[in-house]
Amino acid sequence: MSDLTQLYQDIILGHNKRPRNYGALEGYSGKAEKNNPLCGDEVSVYWKTEDDRISDLRFTAQGCAISRASASIMTELLSGKSKKESVALFDAFRTLLEEEGGAASEEAELGDLMALSGVRQYPSRIKCAFLPWQALLEEWA
Repeated sequence: MSDLTQLYQDIILGHNKRPRNYGALEGYSGKAEKNNPLCGDEVSVYWKTEDDRISDLRFTAQGCAISRASASIMTELLSGKSKKESVALFDAFRTLLEEEGGAASEEAELGDLMALSGVRQYPSRIKCAFLPWQALLEEWA
C-alpha cells in the first residue's frame, strides 16, 4: 500500500471513528434526511444559516465508514459557505469521483475529500459518499 493510500485510509477511518460536528442541532434552520435502501446508510443533516451562509452544520448517521466520513468532512468544508459555494464544492467532489482524473485543479479546495477519491474504483460506494451532500443540497440549495 502506498503512503498516500495509507494516509487517505487513515483520514477516512479517523472521520468515521471521531466524526466532526456529530449530533442533532437545536434551533436549526433546516433539516434533511436521506437513506440508501440498497446498503442501509441513513443520514440526517441539520443546519443553521445566517445571511445565506451556513453558520452551523451537523449530522447524525448510521452506515458505512464512507458515508459517515463524507458527512463529517462536509460539515467542516461547508461551514461559512453560501449555497452557490456549497453546490460548486459538491460539483468538484462529484467530478473527482465520477470522472477519471477529475478535480485535480480543485485539490486544495477539496481538502480531506481527496481521501475519498479511491471510492471511484467502487461505483456502488459512490452513492455512500454522496448521500449526506445530496441530503443537504436537495433540501437547502
